[in-house]
Amino acid sequence: MAYRMKPVAWTVAGSDTAGLAGQVADVRAMEALGVHPCMITTAVTAQNNQQVVALNPLSYEQIESQFNALEKDFSPVAVKVGLLPTVDALKALSEFLEHYKGLVIVDPVLASSSGKQLVDDETLEKYSELLAKATLVTPNIPELALLSGIEITDEESIAKAAQYLLNQGAKAVLVKGGHTEYLGNIHDDYVHDYFISERHTFWLHSKKQDTDNTRGTGCVLASAITAALALGHSLEDAVVIGKMLLNQGLRQGYSITTETDYQKGPLKPLHWPNETQDLPLITASMTDPVDYHFPQCVEHGSDQETLGLYPVVERASWLEQLLPLGVTTIQLRVKDLSGEALEAEIEQAIQIAQKYKARLFINDYWQLAIKHGAYGVHLGQEDLETAELSAISNAGLRLGLSTHCYYEVARAHAIKPSYLACGPVYHTDSKDMPWIPHGIENLMKWKELLPDYPWVAIGGINLERFPKVVQTGVSGIAMISAITQADEPEAVTKTMMEMFRHE
Repeated sequence: MAYRMKPVAWTVAGSDTAGLAGQVADVRAMEALGVHPCMITTAVTAQNNQQVVALNPLSYEQIESQFNALEKDFSPVAVKVGLLPTVDALKALSEFLEHYKGLVIVDPVLASSSGKQLVDDETLEKYSELLAKATLVTPNIPELALLSGIEITDEESIAKAAQYLLNQGAKAVLVKGGHTEYLGNIHDDYVHDYFISERHTFWLHSKKQDTDNTRGTGCVLASAITAALALGHSLEDAVVIGKMLLNQGLRQGYSITTETDYQKGPLKPLHWPNETQDLPLITASMTDPVDYHFPQCVEHGSDQETLGLYPVVERASWLEQLLPLGVTTIQLRVKDLSGEALEAEIEQAIQIAQKYKARLFINDYWQLAIKHGAYGVHLGQEDLETAELSAISNAGLRLGLSTHCYYEVARAHAIKPSYLACGPVYHTDSKDMPWIPHGIENLMKWKELLPDYPWVAIGGINLERFPKVVQTGVSGIAMISAITQADEPEAVTKTMMEMFRHE
């Protein structure tokens, strides 16, 4: 009998008698993502929608015994830390963290939504000791102000206060953007969250949802991030997945009916998020994402309904060799030319593509593509730092973007290119990549998540694997070495084109 294995994540937090937030919300989020949750309870709260009636902290011995019970047989990959109401709770956790080598997500629950302080002053003073052990800290704006001592009024002060927490030792900070009342100049349709680490700084934008059922938002987000980390995702990907589950939970949240009234209810995360509307948009600033209006590159109902076989070549001469065979989409990726030689190669390729009415995408060199009237441009994620997307859009060029993970997909979706490339599908030696191959299953997940984009599969695809990739329904399959290093490239090209037509 085959057993399904699940990684373990812990929630170190308080209970909620109303079943709205705290460890109830933590468990819902972790289970929705396929992780087994274990609970270490720090306090038993007596609360409802109106107030925290009583906060009943557990003693050091009670909390320590829970750590001891779980530590050996249920060792966690990642730990989510929520309510720590007393120094005793902080001490028990700190002693565990002295020898714990895993991931720690700290959601600083310092006050209730009704305004009641949930952490005593002595614990708050020692909170910086916990920050130094955190993989990620997820404060909302009031908590960020309290922890940093900085008044939060705008984008600049958010960044300054988050940097302060990094200086305190936190490896990364995600500032939750739900409390827009602290930002007097923000009155738009998005919730803006700010992420900063030594490697990345970015903003996540999600459409605001008209719902009263918002109890447990911070718990769900931090626990979802914890679960995604336990599953092996990078921190940046885990943050995106966490936001997706939060958005799903907000949409699926429910009210609670009573005999005389109704009560606002909790979020209800259901399963791995797979809907476009839940994916946040990632940009470099708090400003709403720009709508560039890149033209489409496929025409439904025409003979160019798909991108088809998509060779990636390094010289214009390959176009003369492959386009007469019926190839309709091709990319010129030149890595060893510069100056006049590079421009001449690009200009020649564009002329050949126009002769055969083919869709030619120029890799990287968007200025020359605009200058010589190319059909489109293909950019990697690293190129987004310097490319002038508005110039590409204004010139009427199509845009293709490479994506390798959730973070990059969310970043690309904010730009809304003409197509998205997903790779590597299989291991490839054509390019040194840090990403684990997606495989067919994850390729289909990307298509399900963003079905309105033409998807191009790339990476390690050969003749044997080609039919399986076609069966996923991708719009195009990009080939490099399987064609350019083949003994008979024309024959391989014809075979693959035939496979594409008949699958």
